[in-house]
Amino acid sequence: MSRARRVAVVGATGAVGQEFLAVLAERRFPLASLRLLASPRSAGRRLRFAGEELPVEPLTPDAFRGVDLALFSAGGTVAREYARHAVAAGAVVVDNSSAFRMDPNVPLVVPEINLAAARNHQGVIANPNCSTILLCLTLRPLQVAAGLRRVVVSTYQAASGAGQRAMEELRAATTSLVLEGRRPAPKVLPHSLAFNLFPQVDVFTEGGFTREEDKMQNETRKILDLPDLPVEATCVRVPVERCHSESVSVELDRSLTPAAAREAFVRAAGVVVVDGDPAYPMPVFVAGTDPVAVGRIRASRAFAHGLCYWLVGDQLRKGAALNAVQIAENL
Repeated sequence: MSRARRVAVVGATGAVGQEFLAVLAERRFPLASLRLLASPRSAGRRLRFAGEELPVEPLTPDAFRGVDLALFSAGGTVAREYARHAVAAGAVVVDNSSAFRMDPNVPLVVPEINLAAARNHQGVIANPNCSTILLCLTLRPLQVAAGLRRVVVSTYQAASGAGQRAMEELRAATTSLVLEGRRPAPKVLPHSLAFNLFPQVDVFTEGGFTREEDKMQNETRKILDLPDLPVEATCVRVPVERCHSESVSVELDRSLTPAAAREAFVRAAGVVVVDGDPAYPMPVFVAGTDPVAVGRIRASRAFAHGLCYWLVGDQLRKGAALNAVQIAENL
């Protein structure tokens, strides 16, 4: 990046917003100024950034004056209302919500895969769904090596995917069960997640799939430029604080051995292979790291030209904040 940028973070007090701050600091993003924006109830708080404490300001239509780049992580409703104000003020918006992802005029970008699409933005660039980013980073090298025919994926999604309050709810409920034998009623998630899991991420849609499962199909097609690719997803919330895991089976156009797939993953940007006996990716080791870890790579027993594998990625980093910052770095 040729010059320092004036940056605003929208939703700065949330889990992804705070991860934005961590990633900007770690990567030494060239900042001329940094403005932290959130709802009026959070205004006045102070958040640490690079050894300083910065004030949180209320999000208003005029908050983007003098801003070059606005990183949004405040939900679709807020994005639809305020992104236009940011663009009108001259800022480029990188939005982490689902508000613009399927808009044909808005690029949906994973930099390691389709960075060129970002050059055609009209003020807004969409950050994909967290589970989709992790999946696509591993599908892309297989697409290049042997072509993709269909994808079947089951996700094991951490509480972090539902935000800071869901993470706190998981901790509190787990403590209550261990110390008191009592399971508090959930307030953030549809069911208690402590010592439990449930096959619902987001709301159900027509046909019995959830909106998260629809996102994984539709966004994967757009990112990989495969508009007819069948993607069948089952998304499960599990009692893990951060890091999503996924069990993936793919049917390929051409035969690809597990050894060749492993080499393709090794060469892929943003992917690390952890594949041995008994080495495989686990959230406890992947949390706080940037690459998507892939293991359990093996030939499919269901598809003639197929592979199965397991992946784990930090939802708050590559699944959200890191991907958005990488887009900004490459604008």
